[in-house]
Order: sequence, then structure tokens, then C-alpha cells
Amino acid sequence: MEFRSYREFWPFYVLQHSKLATRLWHAVGTSFVFLLLILTGFTGKWWLLLLIPVIAYGLAWFSHFFIEGNKPATFGHPVWSLRGDFHMYFLTISGQMGAEVERVKKLYAEKK
Repeated sequence: MEFRSYREFWPFYVLQHSKLATRLWHAVGTSFVFLLLILTGFTGKWWLLLLIPVIAYGLAWFSHFFIEGNKPATFGHPVWSLRGDFHMYFLTISGQMGAEVERVKKLYAEKK
């Protein structure tokens, strides 16, 4: 699937994360990103940075394969997927992502 902008990509990304459990696994993984960055800063143990992609992608991909039942958007759109993950993270922790999923589903239903 081709996208010309992040704005076009975002609805696709949202629909790839329609289940709450998928979004929560992503949020846990992204939280580890921040935790590991902080730990690295305080301890100076730079090797901790190597754990970031392993943990974050591991949890996210687990949720796609075993909960959502789809292929991670990262495989086809790595940069926009990373941006989308942080976008989704902040909407999730602020309690707004569920409404965003419903908005996008309604938008797609109206196009059909």
C-alpha cells in the first residue's frame, strides 16, 4: 500500500491497531523505550540502548502476530510506523486512542 504522507498513513496505522490489547502491548514497549533512555542517562551504561528495539519491537510484533492477527506496519513503512507508534502512545496514555479508532472506522465505513 502506498502513502504520500503521514496524514494518509495514519488511518491505515490506526486500523492495524484496532484491538485494545494490541495498543496496550505497544504502550508497554514504548514505555520501556523511555525507561531505558532514562536508565542509560543515569547509569552511563550505553549497552542498555541495544535493548530498546528488542523489547519495543518484540512486544509490538507479538501483539500483531498473536492478538491483532496482522503483519506489523513496520515491515512496509518503518519510519511512519515509528512516528505512528509514538503518536498512538500519547493518545493511548491520555485515554484518547479508543475514540480515534472509532473515528477512523467510521470514516472508512462512510467511504464504502
